[in-house]
Order: sequence, then C-alpha cells, then structure tokens
Amino acid sequence: MTFQCPLELTHEQLQLASLKQQLEHFTQQQKAAFFAHDSVTDLVHQRSQYMDRMLTRLWQHFGFAAQADLALVAVGGYGRGELHPLSDIDILILSQQKLGSEWEAKISEFITLLWDLRLEVGHAVRTVDECADIGRSDLTVATNLQEARLLAGSEEAFDALKNVVLSESFWPSETFYKAKIEEQKARHARYHDTTYNLEPDIKSTPGGLRDIHTLSWVARRHFGATTLLEMSRFGFLTDAEYRELVECQDFLWRVRFALHIELKRYDNRLTFAHQAQVAEHLGYVGEGNRGVEMMMKEFYRTLRRVAELNKMLLKLFDQAILQGGASEPAQILDADFQRRGALIEARKPALFQARPETILDMFLHIANDSTIEGVSPPTLRQLRTARRRLNRFLHTIPAAREKFMALCRHPNALHKAFSLMHKLGVLAAYLPQWSQIVGQMQFDLFHVYTVDEHSVRLLKHINTFSYAKNHDKHPICCEVYPRLQKKELLILAAIFHDIGKGRGGDHSVIGAEEALTFCLEHGLSKPEANLVSWLVRNHLLMSVTAQRRDIYDPDVIAEFAKQVRDEEYLEYLVCLTVADICATNPDLWNSWKRTLLAELYYSTQRALRRGLENPVDVRDRIRHNQQMASALLRKEGFSARAIEQLWQRFKANYFLRHSHKQIAWHSEHILRQTDTQAPLVLMSKNATRGGTEVFVYCKDQPALFATVVAELDRRNFNVHDAQIMTSKDGYALDTFMVLDHQGHVIEAERHKAIIRHIQHVLADGRPTKIKSRRTPQKLAHFTVKTRVDFLPTKGNKRTLMEFVALDTPGLLATVGATFAELNLNLHAAKITTIGERAEDLFILTGASGGRLSEEEQGALQHVLIERVTELAPSQSA
Repeated sequence: MTFQCPLELTHEQLQLASLKQQLEHFTQQQKAAFFAHDSVTDLVHQRSQYMDRMLTRLWQHFGFAAQADLALVAVGGYGRGELHPLSDIDILILSQQKLGSEWEAKISEFITLLWDLRLEVGHAVRTVDECADIGRSDLTVATNLQEARLLAGSEEAFDALKNVVLSESFWPSETFYKAKIEEQKARHARYHDTTYNLEPDIKSTPGGLRDIHTLSWVARRHFGATTLLEMSRFGFLTDAEYRELVECQDFLWRVRFALHIELKRYDNRLTFAHQAQVAEHLGYVGEGNRGVEMMMKEFYRTLRRVAELNKMLLKLFDQAILQGGASEPAQILDADFQRRGALIEARKPALFQARPETILDMFLHIANDSTIEGVSPPTLRQLRTARRRLNRFLHTIPAAREKFMALCRHPNALHKAFSLMHKLGVLAAYLPQWSQIVGQMQFDLFHVYTVDEHSVRLLKHINTFSYAKNHDKHPICCEVYPRLQKKELLILAAIFHDIGKGRGGDHSVIGAEEALTFCLEHGLSKPEANLVSWLVRNHLLMSVTAQRRDIYDPDVIAEFAKQVRDEEYLEYLVCLTVADICATNPDLWNSWKRTLLAELYYSTQRALRRGLENPVDVRDRIRHNQQMASALLRKEGFSARAIEQLWQRFKANYFLRHSHKQIAWHSEHILRQTDTQAPLVLMSKNATRGGTEVFVYCKDQPALFATVVAELDRRNFNVHDAQIMTSKDGYALDTFMVLDHQGHVIEAERHKAIIRHIQHVLADGRPTKIKSRRTPQKLAHFTVKTRVDFLPTKGNKRTLMEFVALDTPGLLATVGATFAELNLNLHAAKITTIGERAEDLFILTGASGGRLSEEEQGALQHVLIERVTELAPSQSA
C-alpha cells in the first residue's frame, strides 16, 4: 500500500480541499486492503499512525511549537493507538499555564479545520492542574488520561500530566476497580445483561470490545500492564487465554471495521439494516439470510468467550486488588465441591474431565444454595477446558440424565442455575439441539433476542409465577403455576418450544418430536412425554387464538377447547404462553394481552367443566347480560320501559358480545342524549378489557370504520380490536379497543379532544383523508408480502378474511376505506401487530348480505394488494 506520508505534505497541500483528497485516498486504500484480507490489527494501528502524522504536521503548520509548554496528546482509544474508519479522534491540548487569547484563537482555528475535514474529533484544552481536578471527579476522564500518548509538543507538560495520572492518590487502584465494575454493570444492564440481542452494539454489549478494554484499564491501573500480553505475564492470563482474547478482539475489530466501511456516520450497532452487507464484506455468503446467520453465530460465540474471560479475570483481579491476594477459607460441600466466599469451586483439578456428569452436580449445589453467586476462576478454567475436550454430549451419560432431571425438578433451579448453565455453555454441551440454536438469529422486529436467549428468558419468566408479588401482573399464572403437580414438564416444554428453529420446516413440529424422544430417554412416562410434546407443538395456539380470533364467539371457544382437551393441559399452556410472550420482547406484555388471555382461559375452563358435548346456551348469556345491565340502569333512575324500548332496536349479537357493564354504559349515554342526530362518541375512563374503549353511536354511513381509525391513527394510537354492529333501524354501534403507541391506555385528559375530533369528522360525513406519514426507519429494511386469505367458516352468513402486510402508517385506515369503496359490510376486526407485520382478521358480509361471493373475494384481494402497494412507497418517499 502506498500513500503520501502526511509529515511530507507541503504548505500548499495543507489546504482544506487537498487535505480532504489526501484523507479520502488513504481511506480508500485502507478499504481496498481490508477487502484484500490484510490484517485488521495492522489496519487499525496504521490508521492511528497516519492520523498521528497528519495532526503532527498540522501542529507544525499552525506554529504551536513556538509555545514551549504546549503539548498535543492522544487520549482514549486513539491514545491506545486504535482507530477504525469512523472512530472518534480524542485529543487533549495540554499546557502548564493558562493560554492567552492569541493561542486560544489558533487552537480554535486548528480544531475547526479538523471538523471541516469531517473527522470525528473529541477535544479538550486544559492545563495539567485542570486535568488533575477533573480527572479525580470524573471516571471517564480519568480512564482516558490513563491512555494518554504524546503526539507533539512539550514533553515536560506531558510528563507532568503522567506524574499526576500515575500517582496513587489520583485514583487508588481499589477505588478505580470498584468504579469500573459498577460502570460495567450499568452498561450491561442497558443491554438487558445479555450478549444475545438481535441488533447488538459491537463495542458496548456484554462481551463486546468494552469488556476487553475494562480488563486492560484495571490491569493498567493496578499493575501498570499496558497490553494484554503484559497482563498475561502477571499470571492472570494463561497463554491460551491470551491468544483467545487476541483472537476475539481481532474478530470484533473485523466486524467493526466492515461496519464502519458501510456507514456514513459513527455507530457501533450491528442493525438489521447493515448485517447483510457486513456479512458479505467478511465473506459470509449463502442463500437468503444464511450469510448473516453464519456471521452472527460466530459473533455471538465470540461475545460469549469474551464475557466468560472478562468475568473470570475480574474475579481474579478482585482477589488481587480487594483481598490483597489472600483467598477466603474453603467450606466443604461434598467430596467434589467446596465454596469459597460466594463462589463454588471443584476440589480436584481435573474433576470435570474425569467425570463429566459432575458438571451438573455443581449446578445442583447452586440451586440448593441461592447465596452461591458464581463459579470460582480456577473452576471456570477447568470447565472451559473440559467442555472443549468432551467427545460426546452430556445427555448420553446415564448419570448426567438423572442429574439433569433432578435440576428440572428442583424448586430453585430456575432462579439461577439454568441461566448460568446457558452462559457457561453447559446447556449446549448437554443437548445437541440446544447447541444448534445458540446465537440463532430471528429476522423480525417482534423478537429482540436470539432463540437460545429467548428460551432462557422464558424459563426466568416461569420462575416469576412462583411469587405472590407478581400476582397483579400475571394473575392467572401466579394462581395456576404453584399448583402444577409436575413443574418439570413445563420447564422441558420451555427448553424445547423453539429448539427446531433455523432448520427448515415447522419448528413446533420438529421440537415436539425431539421433546418426545428426550422425555422418554430421560425416564418420563408416556403420558408425561405426550404432554410435553403437545405443549411444544401447540405453544403458539393460545396466543394466536386470543389475538387473532374472535374469542367472544362460542364456536371459537368450543374449537379451542377441543384442541386443548382437558384442564390440566390448559393450565400448562397458559403458563407457557404468557412466559413466551414476556420473553420475546420486554415491551410486548400489556393489559390488553393479559385481558385477552384471561378471557380465553376462563371461557375455555368453563367449556371444559361444562363438557364439550354441552355447548353454551347463547340465549342464557344474552338474558344474563340484559338482566345485569338493566339493574345498573334502573339504579341510575331509568325506567324499565325506556330501557326495553331502546334495546328493542338492538340485535341479539350486541348483547352477546358486550359485557353487562359495557351495555349499561352505552345505554345510559344513548338514553341521556338530547341531540339524537349528532354522533355520540364515548371513551372509557377505566381500562375496558385491557384497553381504552371508544364507542361510536350514530346513523350508519359509508366508511365509518375507516374514518374513525384514520382519526385514531393521526394521533399515533393503535386499534387492537373492533366490533362493528348496526341496530335494526340503521344506527352504528361500533366499539374500538385502543392503546397508545407504548401499549398503555389513553390518558383521560386527552379524551375530550379526541371525542370532539371524531364527532366532527362523523358529522361532516366525508371520509377522513388518510394522513401520509413517513414509514418508520426500523421498517425500511423489512419486506412483508401482502397476503389476503379467506378462511373457512361454519354456515354461509359471514366471511373471515385474514390480512397480512407490512405495518406501515395508515394501513388500517386504508383497509377500511377499501371495504367502503367495494360496498362491503365490516362486522368485526381483530388487529394484531407482530413486529413489522400486521396480521389482522376481519369478519365481512357482501353488499347484499351473507358471505362474499368468489367474485367479491377476488375483487377485494386485488384492490387491497394494489392499495397497500401504493401506500408503502408514498410513506417512504
């Protein structure tokens, strides 16, 4: 590679245009070298060296050498001599005395030129004393100063700074260590304490480059070790671990370098938008997402290795720095294990290699004693070695099977043992199928974790059902889970529920078959194995039914109850379903979903107790709702005659699909209405079925549904459910269940304005224009094929239409407007958003009533796909 050394640049070449050209030429040559597979370590250091020379030449050009006590110092990552294409160039302009205004102006001119060159420059202008004062109170500044490197200028000023930074009083190593541990804990918490986020930050995620930096900072502060190699010479790193850390850093640097080549602005997040290009740059190719999957599996494996080494070495530092090298006395647990402080350790140096099944004994001890916080560094080293030398999976060892099932049956195993088994690679060493899902990507906006991390989080959520304090959040599960006779069956279903992902075919079917085999191999009875297998095969059944079917339809409940078969299966299924939803995405669980699942659970429970051969009597339910609502209304002073006259106008279906409280609430306001020609719009003050209910009563009009949802969409509200009904005399009785964009009920202070706007557009009579909004950036890199399917139904009265599309702004209003355009009648809508996908269900009749004809279905399918296709480009323009 050849490029002009910046130190050789002439005065003419130091003009802005020429400097930009020089930088661009260097960057392009580095890019070409990267694609030619040059060492990324060499490239990173080379970029730093190039910038050293460029800044030194500009320092000379601006005449700073004339100021005897002025120094140009590289700090932070640049101080370490590490620069990626978009890395911050952190510099300190250091002086021993306050600078005069003339030099301040020159420095300002110098920094402005660097910015004009579009370099990401972070700078500070300080005296040595100011550095000392700020550094003592600011951990970040203190850390950056630790890595200070003189580029040009006064060696005396720089030596004065180093004397301050290296003094024990600046940041005592014990104080520095504790502060860095807290800083790392806080950073990890921002990423949910997992290396397995689907859009990870290469630098800051647990196991990322910052975890390597933390080791270096602590070692530098306490031992004076400036490199990983020096750290290994202090006996904290074995040669193999040193090589492993260097290998991991090299891989993360290659990913980061490839990402920076792709980006225009500094970022370290490996987002969906850039994963495919980065994978291609690194040589990971394959059909569809295969290249990305291969790269990300290697990426997550690297993060896990770094996280393991970070944890182990920090524990060694803890002993050296906080305990002065002394170890706490050992407490014997059994012939194989002892605890030292809060850590468990093996009593024999090659225990796991001699008897691999004892690995599981260690986790049984952790389950037995919740005060054990982790594994000691020597034992962690032994585990890492044994894990790599295993020549078979642990589940093939009969003794290991017994211990694994003992863990599954242990009342405290979900608290810590299983998640630690995952972090330390033991689940992958036990079960071959688990090793296949480690780091398995999920390419959607619905999931935020890899398959393995999601499954471990599911186990953690199951554990929360044991505690009464969580009853308000999970009332059914906290009631049901403690009484499950064999909780291990639920744990096994959780482990296997997604284990078939990434292998082609239906993951539920693959997982169900493998779960059955696993259970029988592990000594479970045939009925127990069948239950686990059924749960895995049907783990999506309850959430799909609750969110995408009309659960107030007795036929839907009867069909679901037939699939569940008995109450024991229902209890296991509801716990698995709720934990699965909660573990998918921290923001996914809300009162709406809780209410839907509760309604489905109790309706199914009643159906099973009544017997599937005894279907619900719809007339009894209608009479019950009317009697209860009438009692509430009479308390408010309404006569039985007035109530009866109003209700004679309503069809039976209205009383079936609303609770008695809803019926009373609607009726009270309709009876009190003075202007019967004006639209009546109500919003529930308290959450109704987990959301804010918007009720609309007015003379029916075309596109009423589209008009209301367009108004709600304008305010960034999400419609989750709609019941569209018409009275016998042509009045709309429409109910919309609405949440705000964060999944919460709508604040009461907003109700009046919303009601006023909806009343205005309904009184106007013209369909609201669908507001054009830019497609959110997060959706820009996803494609969802628009699909319109018509589902089979009993009888010929109505048509069920399933609609799938990219969830762009204005989508629901566009669908409603299409129904109006084709003169179709909408009776109910079930709105489900799964990440980037809208998966909605609509119940329709044709212009003349009854099911849609084949011609009407074809026309609707064609127009909907056309309208949605038109919608997407206009939103992203």
